[in-house]
Amino acid sequence: MRKSYCTQPNLNRRTAIQAGAVGILGMGMNHLDGLRTATASPTFPKREGTAKSCIYIFLSGGLAQQDSFDLKPEAPDTIRGEFNPIATATPGIEICEHLPMLAQRSQHWALVRSLTHPTNGHTLGHYFMLTGRSVASPGFRGDRVARSSDWPSIASVVGDQIPPQTNNLPPSVVLPGRLVHWSGGVIPGAYGGLMGHRRDPFFIEAARYGDPFWRGAYPEYTFFQVPKRTPTSDKPTIFQAPNLKLQAGLDSSRFGQRLSLLDTLDNQRAAMEKSAGGAQYDIHRESAISLLASQEIRQAVDVTNADAKTQERYGRNTFGWSLLMAYRMVEAGVNLIQVNLGNNEGWDTHGEAFWRLREKLFPPTDRALSALLDDLDNSGLLDSTMIVMGGEFGRTPKLSTLPEHYKEPGRDHWGAVQSLFFAGGGVRGGNVVGSSDKDGAYPAANPQKPENMAATIYNALGIPGEAVWKDELDRPHHVYHGQPIDGLM
Repeated sequence: MRKSYCTQPNLNRRTAIQAGAVGILGMGMNHLDGLRTATASPTFPKREGTAKSCIYIFLSGGLAQQDSFDLKPEAPDTIRGEFNPIATATPGIEICEHLPMLAQRSQHWALVRSLTHPTNGHTLGHYFMLTGRSVASPGFRGDRVARSSDWPSIASVVGDQIPPQTNNLPPSVVLPGRLVHWSGGVIPGAYGGLMGHRRDPFFIEAARYGDPFWRGAYPEYTFFQVPKRTPTSDKPTIFQAPNLKLQAGLDSSRFGQRLSLLDTLDNQRAAMEKSAGGAQYDIHRESAISLLASQEIRQAVDVTNADAKTQERYGRNTFGWSLLMAYRMVEAGVNLIQVNLGNNEGWDTHGEAFWRLREKLFPPTDRALSALLDDLDNSGLLDSTMIVMGGEFGRTPKLSTLPEHYKEPGRDHWGAVQSLFFAGGGVRGGNVVGSSDKDGAYPAANPQKPENMAATIYNALGIPGEAVWKDELDRPHHVYHGQPIDGLM
């Protein structure tokens, strides 16, 4: 049985007024219809989904397929890199030697080695993979500004389409922070876009990197992205969850303070009471009330105080804490949890790629993802929880160097092919779908697009093929723009 952290607490007047203010200030507490339907697509396979939740692990920067899940040991030295493949628990499937814990659990996961889209750019690649659309929306400029004309994110679509499992938590959550470019621009694609800000996912801001060029799973696995630059801050050490932040576009002129679940709200009381006068509380405001009042919710997100054994299994670092929080959010009943595993472009291995992957990026990922699989399996939640992991693109087949920044080689951006990791939620474990060519450069069989990845998530969660969402002008838009990935489930 699904464990829940979300019992309805006893509420006092102050808490109710505070929650009402959250709705007035734009966190998506308006009355909304549930599922939208339009003319069904006659070719869409109608199948009942088995998943109740999805954890979408996003590797911002782009994971090198040739160095992780699609090694090419027979390729020339300039392509195959330094790592060797190892056998997994599934005969015939090999992955990188530096992912040994995942190799032991291959019965739970599957790979898609043929995901492709048409950009090598970070911003547009993020946009494609976060929205599940491989064509830019009209008005997209690529200038790191989230706009109301953007396609909605996968998280927003799921939040709109799936009836909440509980009234106490938002249907979609992004943690442990937003993806903000080192220049300060906000990476588009993670928000409600044409759906409106009311469908932005909730952002739990826990990670504090300081200088944007600090990368990795701090405090144990931190590295500085550009060695020839001097950091402007000390290495990050604090992971303090959570701050439930308002979405992009809700600036200080509209709401000057963050709403924190762990800090007292007394200092905001007077302003919130003034804002909340006469508010009528619907189901969405009741959700906010529970967020503010529930001690169980505090426990669910306060992962740095988990017991020593749990922290050892996941790792005492931002990757481990983030995936532990994702597991607890599944327990609590959240439908879609996007985990940004590392800050913006942390997997952008242009140079010094091999020691960074070997010593800084793979160890905490291997440990935390394996612990997540174990806990979902042992608790009986793996069958009802889909895990999807990928980045905005793959990496170039040929190694290269950027001598102005790095002493050692790496790989550049490559949208033509990448590998995706799937587990749970009906996924057939010990399985590989599609393939890349001999150099890991292009799909060789069964190419898939971001639309297929998104359709796989939607279908697993039971969203029907005829479903639509409506924009702020009440115009319908189809949810599906591709078929679920054949052979994966």
